[in-house]
Amino acid sequence: MFVLGVDPGLTRCGFGLVEGSLEDAERFQARRAGVLATDPGQPVEQRLATLLVDLSSLLSETRPDAVVVERVFFQRNARTAISVAQASGVAVALAGSRAMIVRQFTAQEVKLAVTGYGAASKSQVQGMVARLCGLADVPRPADAADALGLAITYFVTARTERRLAAGRPS
Repeated sequence: MFVLGVDPGLTRCGFGLVEGSLEDAERFQARRAGVLATDPGQPVEQRLATLLVDLSSLLSETRPDAVVVERVFFQRNARTAISVAQASGVAVALAGSRAMIVRQFTAQEVKLAVTGYGAASKSQVQGMVARLCGLADVPRPADAADALGLAITYFVTARTERRLAAGRPS
């Protein structure tokens, strides 16, 4: 199974494609990771259009089984929160329009799923992402590592949900 994580941002939108299984608890392979960038000098509508085209191409190339987008939970800077929410909306709508499974997780949910500790530092999460994917180094830039963490969170959460569902009386 392939899951694409998206760390939304208008200037830099991280992505990470992870291959894994819902049966194997801690085996992941990072298949592709990077950043989609837009020109900060362009108007917002052009930047969102660029992001739409780039994300659409990425979805066509990678054909993930699910797409996971970081949920904007809290931002101190309202301007940043708005642009992140706009980029998130593009990713969610695009995946939804292709009838893909779409999930959203907060940064705290990613920390908990990846490290087992909901207040883990960013560097701890990125270190665990590298370890879980069998990578020698932490993926760079940070947006790509964060996106891989989102994809891993999907697997961890889906496995937990399946175990809980199986344990319930029919």
